Amino acid sequence: MEVKVHKKGIIVIPVEVRRRLNIKEGSVIELEVEGDKIILKRKMTLLDAYGIDKEMGNSAVKELEKLRKEEVEKENSV
Repeated sequence: MEVKVHKKGIIVIPVEVRRRLNIKEGSVIELEVEGDKIILKRKMTLLDAYGIDKEMGNSAVKELEKLRKEEVEKENSV
């Protein structure tokens, strides 16, 4: 599939691709560069993960709790 690069590096993702990957306004896309390739990936959010895989959801919650605990510890040490 071909897309055109517009002013300021903006590209338009074709509607068929957006529908297939459930990409909507405000969706976050990860960009990776591998050699001369640009790879775009739809970043999964907690809302996307909710109900898909209970184990994955539980690990996401644990990771959020860990990150929040680290933030609180940093705030308290200042």
